[in-house]
Amino acid sequence: MSDHMGLLHIYYGDGKGKTTAAFGLALRCAGRGRRVVIAQFLKGGGSGEVSAVQRFPEILLLRGEGPNKFTFQMNGEEKSQTAAACLTLFRSAAEQAVSENARLLVLDELIDACSGFLPLEEVTSFLDGRPAGLEVVITGHSLPKALAERADYISHVVKEKHPYDRGVMARPDIEF
Repeated sequence: MSDHMGLLHIYYGDGKGKTTAAFGLALRCAGRGRRVVIAQFLKGGGSGEVSAVQRFPEILLLRGEGPNKFTFQMNGEEKSQTAAACLTLFRSAAEQAVSENARLLVLDELIDACSGFLPLEEVTSFLDGRPAGLEVVITGHSLPKALAERADYISHVVKEKHPYDRGVMARPDIEF
């Protein structure tokens, strides 16, 4: 790995911009010629940031089979399939980050995946044993204490106002 210290960043909350911030850091790292692994949990469909990072050979983007509905709309079988997909994705991302000597690992929406789909203990075990130079970014909504205790950076992104509140749906190019 590198002689740089790898720290843990967490971007969480109900505000807009957590994934955008994580992808911005990934682009910064790739722009310096460093290897980046990004894993997106609980997200399906296309988005502008996915198309953009696929243009960078330094970035490996991993996406599981994203659910086509919100987790609260899933039945038991769908939840079980989603949990298996999240675990497979997490393990693959961790293995790729280590084997490819990545400088940065982005785990987008991992916090939400840990709410019933991915064992938090597996995540914390990886974080505690990761290579010294591997920087990690985690995004999501509600911050578990076990992640907060390990974090070096915590950014709480709070929604004060959002167009969705007045019925404006997510727009291509801006929200996805």
